[in-house]
Amino acid sequence: MKALFLHPNFPAQYRHIITALGADPKNQIVFGTKNERPEWNIPGVRKAAFTPSREPHAQTHQYVRPLESAVIYGQAVFRMAEQLKADGFVPDIICGHSGWGPTLFVKEAFPNTPLLCYFEWFYHAIGSDADFDPAEPLTVDDMARIRIKNAPILIDLYSCDWGLSPTYWQRSQFPPELQQKLSVLHDGVDTDYFKPDPGAKLILPNLDLSGVDEIVTYVSRGMEPYRGFPEFIESIAYVQERRPNCHVVVVGSDRVCYGRSLPNGESYKDHMLKKVPLDMSRVHFVGPLPYGLYLKVIQASDVHVYLTRPFVLSWSMIESLSTGCLVIGSDTGPVREVIRDGENGLLVDYFSPKQVADRIDEVLDHPTRMAEIRVKARQTALERYSLAKMLPQHLQLIEQVANRSMPPTVGMEPERELAASFAVRI
Repeated sequence: MKALFLHPNFPAQYRHIITALGADPKNQIVFGTKNERPEWNIPGVRKAAFTPSREPHAQTHQYVRPLESAVIYGQAVFRMAEQLKADGFVPDIICGHSGWGPTLFVKEAFPNTPLLCYFEWFYHAIGSDADFDPAEPLTVDDMARIRIKNAPILIDLYSCDWGLSPTYWQRSQFPPELQQKLSVLHDGVDTDYFKPDPGAKLILPNLDLSGVDEIVTYVSRGMEPYRGFPEFIESIAYVQERRPNCHVVVVGSDRVCYGRSLPNGESYKDHMLKKVPLDMSRVHFVGPLPYGLYLKVIQASDVHVYLTRPFVLSWSMIESLSTGCLVIGSDTGPVREVIRDGENGLLVDYFSPKQVADRIDEVLDHPTRMAEIRVKARQTALERYSLAKMLPQHLQLIEQVANRSMPPTVGMEPERELAASFAVRI
């Protein structure tokens, strides 16, 4: 098989897929990307760089700038594809992430090649993430801008031969009339790597908590409201009042990955630490960690807190379940798809730091009662999100789309009985 993968970053969601395909010498795998990451090579995978010719013009209407950027990305990929074609490479299938624009014009370069798009999110001003916090009301400007952000995604939905979305929650955000074109397949978590280590003690290069009996963990790419960082910090203040020996470990960068930054340029970390007095000798910000050290953190965790707006589900939550973490998650759509309160984790009101603290107390005060929940958390990851199960399905879906076996059978099972209602108000 000849396959072309498209994503601005290498290797992104396609890491396991291209590793498996690249291991077969019969395959020819090309990965088109803007950020080549020369330090990371995957055997059997050739990188092809595309370079956007410019940034969107400052004079472009603010609603249209994301679309202009996507068009510029699409143009760059088209030029790269034409060079691949000139070199004799015509793929049997194209797999690309929708949204940034790399997939927009690839069918113009390879009109006879099936396109399988990865659809991560469809934007709504009303009914999901954008209007979730009543303290942040949207303006008409915001609502119009959000609607136009879907333009390149809608073009891809129309142009692609098939699509996939990683969770039922995320698929539910797409127009109902187009959801039938999307398989549901999670990227998969390496459950052999993310596994429990009973009795693990946390020792990092600059932090030794091996003598600590109560460790609360929080993991996110950034420290921002979308992932409940302000609410988490407020909950820690309650915890510290009650539990003098409890330590907190925060993994992630002091930046905003999703949503708005503070208007004065201050980080949410600095803002919250000024607002909420904490005993900083028991709160440890360890920054972003390589996988090996991150694994040690969640293996040593007594309670793992995961808060998110109704938005894309983080890999870290499934990885935490896989290690047998006792996850306290926000009672929001993406989390309810995975966690059943009292069965494989605990759910809390996103906007109630006190309830988060109360449930942390509940876990730490009843370790024996929580042991079964930890076991079921691991089972959830093994049964529904294990890479060992998901990767063969991804490869089968690619093969079916490449062979035009449409609609494919993979990822089209009836939706599970979910606690959340996925109705979207447009």
